Amino acid sequence: MLVSSRMSGVNNVALWTGKPASPYIPFVNIAPIVGGTNGISPIFLTTVDVTGGIGIDLQNWRKKVDANGEVVRNEDNEPILEEVYSVATGTVLTINTKTAKLYNGDQELIDISKSLTPQKREFIKAGGSYAIVFGKKIQTFAAGVLGIEIPTVFAPSKEISIENQGLTAVEKIFNNNAVGATPGKVLHAGSDVRVKVNIVGSQDTTGLMTAQELEAMAAKVISPTVDGAYQSGCHTASVWDKKAQANIPKLMKFMNDFGLITARDPKGEYHAMTDVIHKVLNDITIDEWAIIIGGDSHTRMSKGVAFGADSGTVALALATGEASMPIPESVKVTFKGTMKQHMDFRDVVHATQSQMLQQFGGENVFQGRIIEVHIGTLLADQAFTFTDWTAEMKAKASICISQDETLIQSLEIAKNRIQIMIDKGMENKGQVLQGLIDKANKRIEEIRTGEKPALTPDTNAKYYAEVVIDLDIIDEPMIADPDVNNVDVSKRYTHDAIRELSYYGGAKKVDLGFVGSCMVHKDDLKIVSQMLKNVEKQHGEVKFKAPLVVASPTYNIIDELKAEGDWEYLQKYSGFEFSDILPKSNARTEYENIMYLERPGCNLCMGNQEKAAKGDTVMATSTRLFQGRVVEDRDGKKGESLLASTPVVVLSAILGRIPNMDEYKAAVEGINLTKFAPIPTK
Repeated sequence: MLVSSRMSGVNNVALWTGKPASPYIPFVNIAPIVGGTNGISPIFLTTVDVTGGIGIDLQNWRKKVDANGEVVRNEDNEPILEEVYSVATGTVLTINTKTAKLYNGDQELIDISKSLTPQKREFIKAGGSYAIVFGKKIQTFAAGVLGIEIPTVFAPSKEISIENQGLTAVEKIFNNNAVGATPGKVLHAGSDVRVKVNIVGSQDTTGLMTAQELEAMAAKVISPTVDGAYQSGCHTASVWDKKAQANIPKLMKFMNDFGLITARDPKGEYHAMTDVIHKVLNDITIDEWAIIIGGDSHTRMSKGVAFGADSGTVALALATGEASMPIPESVKVTFKGTMKQHMDFRDVVHATQSQMLQQFGGENVFQGRIIEVHIGTLLADQAFTFTDWTAEMKAKASICISQDETLIQSLEIAKNRIQIMIDKGMENKGQVLQGLIDKANKRIEEIRTGEKPALTPDTNAKYYAEVVIDLDIIDEPMIADPDVNNVDVSKRYTHDAIRELSYYGGAKKVDLGFVGSCMVHKDDLKIVSQMLKNVEKQHGEVKFKAPLVVASPTYNIIDELKAEGDWEYLQKYSGFEFSDILPKSNARTEYENIMYLERPGCNLCMGNQEKAAKGDTVMATSTRLFQGRVVEDRDGKKGESLLASTPVVVLSAILGRIPNMDEYKAAVEGINLTKFAPIPTK
């Protein structure tokens, strides 16, 4: 059985610390207690809430300060942390739900009121969120039919409205989609409300659990208020093994019958589309005012606001067309300066994280908040590289502020790709895909006529913080390093060690390169082709001193590359090309020093099928540098997954090591790297 690391993880904690859901159902417990020593990721906390549990940010580490109250830093200018209290095995802590405090004996440790809001208490009392969500939906519907005010039975929505304060982009979207809120009341961050969900995505390794959740709800059909929903096949794309063959067809049939567009046709009439879920959701989101819920932590669109969710929340969104959540605070990100000719936009993404940490003394102001990124001159595909990375910045979600004409171009591209899905036979009986095209046409017309321009925040909106990224100081490729040998264990395998190329002195060995997953778009694959031609022109031939794995995120990218002539160059230099007729039934365990053109999908980034050899140092475009995800350790050698731009990865595979700056500049000369020009300030 394929399971979700989040839902199954919380369910396991429930078995240890929770209580039985029913005396008649074994091994199903609710109300788990989950504590995080350095916070809890937003998607995991949502999963705890769904099960009626208590999720606590233990806050047991803090920055050390001197006698003057100044933060004490180490030789790398990083804040030194000290333990406030221990949570070592055997420690007994007490939750007092009346005072909303955490205690060790009689000693008060922290305030946990955020974990015990009226809405969360309601979930706890009900044994989970399902009964509450369905109850509120039925109540709202009944009150509407009867023409009466909604009686106060459930915990009321928390409504925060601040006079003379404008709205951020996410606040505007939540106000637009709010359900059951006080009519005409303007809601600001901190409000806890129900909202209409426009787009829903279910991925294939959590989808089996989502299907079980839907069956447990006795739900039979998708909510009619959902604009579109998609069931992916990307996490099981690389290897069509016995587990996938047994489980995925059943999942696709269930979801197809339920009303979703499915990557695989249960009848086998259209070609399997193993496209990465986030890329498809980015295409089928045809309104930047949309709210998207997806069964993956990287559900972050460059149109609308998207939230990664557990299988239960995805099931609720599919069945009810709604979600319940607080309106998060936002952090505004703008840019100044000019990109250097030899830099790639991925370097800007990494520099954003690095400069933010520098500007705020090591505090990650993005964590648990919305990143409102003003990046309106980039099309949705390219902007997605930024919004996708915001999951690694520990943000709850991200909002992309786009200019009118850029948004129109992005919607036209989305329309064309949705039409391709229709042409392939993926349309369902509800004509969902055609409905999305119709909505896109309507949205384009609204923008062109000025009736409803592209979403922007109010000028007097209030942000938790504002970050300005200076493009002028980004002069070298930026690499996210897992820092596997850091003496401070807490700083290993984070995404915060962002280093310039020259840090490695052109000497660090690379065992495998990976260009793929959701972080790349069509231009990245064109860059691979152009770099290989460059190297051949400079050296007469292309030889790989390390394997290079290339996996397009979607099939339409391959089709477009074929039409534009780039795919034949990739084929020319490759030693392996995927076959849809004969997909791999076993994961590759050994790699040769060649280029592998792999099937569209997650590939190495997912880590559930393909992996690099144990102990390898991998240079990748993906988002994953966690221990054991892309590469596992071996005796005497830790596996490393370093993250960089496409040109750095390609050149590292050719050289078998991280290049120096001269080698890098020579290899990218004349290549059209992904560029970005900030929106001029008014």
